[in-house]
Amino acid sequence: MAAFLALTLLTLSIFSSPTQAEIFTSIGQMTDLIFTERELVKSLKEYIEAEELKLEAVKSWANKLDTLTHASTSDPEGFLAHPVNAYKLMKRLNTEWSELESLVLQDPSDGFISNMSVHRQYFPDEEDEKGAAKALMRLQDTYKLDSESFSKGKLPGVRYNALLTVDDCFDMGKLAYNENDYYHAVLWMQQALRQMDSGEDAKTPKADILDYLSYSVYQMGDLPRAIELTRRLVAIDPSHQRAGGNLRYFERMLSKELRDMGRSQQELTDERPIQLDTYERPKDYLPEREVYEALCRGEGIKMTVKRRSRLFCRYQDGNRNPRLLLKPMKEEDEWDSPHIVRFLEALSDEEIEKIKELAKPKLARATVRDPKTGILTVANYRVSKSAWLEGEDDPVIARVNQRIEDITGLTVDTAELLQVANYGVGGQYEPHYDFSRRPFDSNLKVDGNRLATYLNYKDEPDAFKTLGTGNRVATFLNYMSDVEAGGATVFPDFGAAIWPRKGTAVFWYNLFKSGEGDYRTRHAACPVLVGSKWVSNKWIHERGQEFRRPCGLTEVD
Repeated sequence: MAAFLALTLLTLSIFSSPTQAEIFTSIGQMTDLIFTERELVKSLKEYIEAEELKLEAVKSWANKLDTLTHASTSDPEGFLAHPVNAYKLMKRLNTEWSELESLVLQDPSDGFISNMSVHRQYFPDEEDEKGAAKALMRLQDTYKLDSESFSKGKLPGVRYNALLTVDDCFDMGKLAYNENDYYHAVLWMQQALRQMDSGEDAKTPKADILDYLSYSVYQMGDLPRAIELTRRLVAIDPSHQRAGGNLRYFERMLSKELRDMGRSQQELTDERPIQLDTYERPKDYLPEREVYEALCRGEGIKMTVKRRSRLFCRYQDGNRNPRLLLKPMKEEDEWDSPHIVRFLEALSDEEIEKIKELAKPKLARATVRDPKTGILTVANYRVSKSAWLEGEDDPVIARVNQRIEDITGLTVDTAELLQVANYGVGGQYEPHYDFSRRPFDSNLKVDGNRLATYLNYKDEPDAFKTLGTGNRVATFLNYMSDVEAGGATVFPDFGAAIWPRKGTAVFWYNLFKSGEGDYRTRHAACPVLVGSKWVSNKWIHERGQEFRRPCGLTEVD
């Protein structure tokens, strides 16, 4: 078995290739790996069976020859006195031992290695593993889940149980540590230590966990706890190359802090386990991070009784559009201002499956436009894969485009292609605008709370210049799957959260009738906690809408 493990590791290293990256950004594409792994398990079992048959044959030879040599060595001359025995000895050593040698030299692993080489090109790479690990940390932050929730599989809406071992937790913490993310390194190393202290077996030495944990805690500014953990490390490994030096350094630092505060004795170390709120999570580039994540959890939604009284449902016939007269769309108000509506039964199950079928081969990592260069590039704040479908690709796409035009009353002749997106592990798209922003107008009347948000983000005045169709006037978003947990579309500016419902679509205007951008429509796709989220977007542009949505007379009309 040891030889097999070595062989497997060698095979993995030989066939490792960085050609397949960013698999983690699409659950739809990750499903193919499930069947790849099943095929490899089948190949592995065949290899084991071949090895067992080979070993049984060798054992049979050994047992037979053991009995024979026991008799022959007790009286060699007497044994060889029989001519048949003399003949068979010559035959065995000349022929049969050579056959046994050939049997031992046979390598049943050839088929397994060949199968591995075929599938290896589709394997995730190191960046995929890192991306998936960071996704778990993102979910941990957004939904305020402690490490034990993931380790023990305590997630809402899960259908299958999945556990993280001590070694898994250690690897998560080590990845965060290597990224200088000591906040998450502490959380995951603490979980690894907790599971090990409870008796769980692991390959990772406890000294390694304590080493990473103690230094990460020090980086979070908790000297007393860093000293306590380092003392534990010294106790189990007195010869550790860093522990002794770190302990003396931490103790000197703490003594200096106590002197500076005019105290001569340190307080007792906090013995409570490290939790999510033990240390403050570092701030990042997103000013509305707390509001955005609270909405993702369903907190802070500003749906008042008064606002709810202004929301209605109705049948929408597209201003007596012939295609909607006999079967009008069911329309529900999701928000009053800005007005956001949801259309029910916007897509059938058959249409959804056809769209997904067409999109899957074309899925590629979703990109964003760099405001400095104008070039499309991938970004950590948008984790999904997308594909663009034309009406000519299939009658279903043409039918969906026509339906969007009928429902909204806006032409789709100048709209972008239908974009299909599938979100992967922790898939998200952080707060963003769908429309391109021109330099901020100081005369525009906005409240003080919004001004800081506007000025924090780069302008993109020429984002759609090459299209020649003007700005994105409206967004039509189809939900093509239910999501067990997470995945809401949220609007941090006015505190709205819209949850995915398969077959429905939501619609809003990004621009006022004056052509000015409605900055309130800054929105986000929350990380998918459990499930696979499929959506399709239709961004409708200004050109061609001159008589369908005439200009307003005021700036924010």
